[in-house]
Amino acid sequence: MNNILFDIGGSKTRIALAHESDVFEEPIIVDTPKDFDAAMMLLKTVAFDLTHGEKIDMAAGDVAGVLSRNKRTIRNAPHLAGWNGKPIADVLAAALSTKVLIENDASLVGLGEAVFGGGKGNEIVAYITVSTGVGGARIVRGKIDVTAIGFEPGHQIIDAGGSLAITSVGGRGLDLEGSISGTAISERYGKKPYEMTDLKFWDEMARLLAYGLNNTIVHWSPDVVVIGGSMMKEIGIPVDRVRAHLSGILHIFAELPQIEHSKLGDIGGLYGALALIKSKM
Repeated sequence: MNNILFDIGGSKTRIALAHESDVFEEPIIVDTPKDFDAAMMLLKTVAFDLTHGEKIDMAAGDVAGVLSRNKRTIRNAPHLAGWNGKPIADVLAAALSTKVLIENDASLVGLGEAVFGGGKGNEIVAYITVSTGVGGARIVRGKIDVTAIGFEPGHQIIDAGGSLAITSVGGRGLDLEGSISGTAISERYGKKPYEMTDLKFWDEMARLLAYGLNNTIVHWSPDVVVIGGSMMKEIGIPVDRVRAHLSGILHIFAELPQIEHSKLGDIGGLYGALALIKSKM
């Protein structure tokens, strides 16, 4: 079997070859071209290099952005604006001469974490990523849960009345992404997140994240919440403080779900693509 896995981010694209259902070869990492056609050609070239020109049985991967309902077209890619409206699944299917499955990046990383990572062994997994933005997905029995449009937990309003005294966007109230994402912190404080070394600051970010997780948990009722992303690293939001704040906020349930750190790092999307192909075989 020659299955191609890909993870298209705003700056980097990862591509890997999988012969089996549980492992893949060392990924190839390239800069993501801003031009859509150039990116599709690059992905095709790398894919056939990996298979040495042999037939590709299936391809699966993700893109950072909102997809159409049928998951064939990019509707809104915040970091790849020139890609909006492009029928990415059909273009790749023609280029690779195979069936292509596309998902939102957070959803596919969430699937990877549920099947292979921090949520492994649990029936209902809520995945939240805190990075440049905030995203996530609900995974049920090893599959991305059904939605009409998609998951956007980062856009839940956590401060409608302005009590946090942080500038909201467009007067709509402050959402989770606008509170704790790397972009929000850089814009608010004029520093990169890794330059923020005050432990009290990161404890406050943990508290705000806990409010978002409270909402996610009461809506999604998961067995485990897996938290990943660049803002959850060594200099960042401590998971133990998120647990502590959440235990003081969430009282409607008799017990908290597990709160776990992601385990798959930067290749969670490739593991998600592997799980997606495995589910179709």
